[in-house]
Amino acid sequence: MSAPLPPGQRVVVSEFAETPPEAIDTFMTLEPMPPPEPSSLDARDVVVAIKSASVGWVDLLMTSGQYQHLAKPPYCPGLEYAGVVAWAGPEATGVAPGDEVLVDGFLAGPRSLGEYQRWGGFASYAVAPVEAVRRIPGRMSFDEACNLLGNYETAYHCLVTRGRLKAGETVLVHGASGATGLAAVQLAKLLGARVIATGRSAAKLEVVRAQGADHVVTTGAGPLKEQVKALTGGEGVDVVYDGVGGEISVESLRCVKFGARYLIVGWAATPFVARGKGQRGAPNANPLPTNLIMMKGLEVLGCPTFIATVNDPSLRPPRLEALMRWFEEGKLRPHVSHAFPLAEFKAAMRAKWSGEVVGSCVLHP
Repeated sequence: MSAPLPPGQRVVVSEFAETPPEAIDTFMTLEPMPPPEPSSLDARDVVVAIKSASVGWVDLLMTSGQYQHLAKPPYCPGLEYAGVVAWAGPEATGVAPGDEVLVDGFLAGPRSLGEYQRWGGFASYAVAPVEAVRRIPGRMSFDEACNLLGNYETAYHCLVTRGRLKAGETVLVHGASGATGLAAVQLAKLLGARVIATGRSAAKLEVVRAQGADHVVTTGAGPLKEQVKALTGGEGVDVVYDGVGGEISVESLRCVKFGARYLIVGWAATPFVARGKGQRGAPNANPLPTNLIMMKGLEVLGCPTFIATVNDPSLRPPRLEALMRWFEEGKLRPHVSHAFPLAEFKAAMRAKWSGEVVGSCVLHP
């Protein structure tokens, strides 16, 4: 570090709220942040001056402790971020000050499991171990780079590892205008599948169509079964990618071929299945009708990407190899619809929570 870094700012979650909106209103503040002091860091550490941080659905759920993994308050949110290397320890080989990088949210930040959990992306600076620091692939911007791994690794794990999606098959993607949903649309098309995308907003679905969806269906505009069957010649779909949950899950069971794969990715429509304030348990768990599952011969597959990878680390290297190659080749690219300065983090989080965002939303420290 040739010269001392200037002071910065960071967002802090002081305690878990009952719900994410309550956390935004009551338990999140923007505070002064001294720059990391190199003398206190490990020889393999890297200081990143953050240029862009993703505002994700998981970032919201973590503020109320309703995500399966808890960061201990007070903590700085922001699972994924990208920026410029400001300092690299003497053993942090392969990176140098000035490099434009993204940071792997599996290995650093609030969802990681070690000492780097406290360094979130809603800040001017963060510290990560060198193995978590990756060069930005292709010609991507900082905004795009901070939306790569979590979204596309989720889509890959669900569609490829769990769903075994093949070229020529038809996949029904719910919540297609969300960050992971849009990644799933892009990836499914890259794999040669036919994509039917759903959402509540016709305007947002037009963006999804432009991103590659073959067909779009506005939920609530008529029975889902009839619309999907009409698009598939009465046959139904081979795979359902469900990041929404709730009522649409039951409707979707009537939209499938016999023997289809049903991928449970999330439950954005019913975010309060778990207790707030970091309490464990799921008193409002989503039900699925076993009669339809049986008579359709369905494979219902839970797809928790992070938990699955912690339990079987061998899942990740081939996934990352494939994705990084496609990123380098420009075959996959995040769509970022909203950007806010760090000082407006509450507006950014509310935009994500209320469904205004198409694809991804970012903060600019």
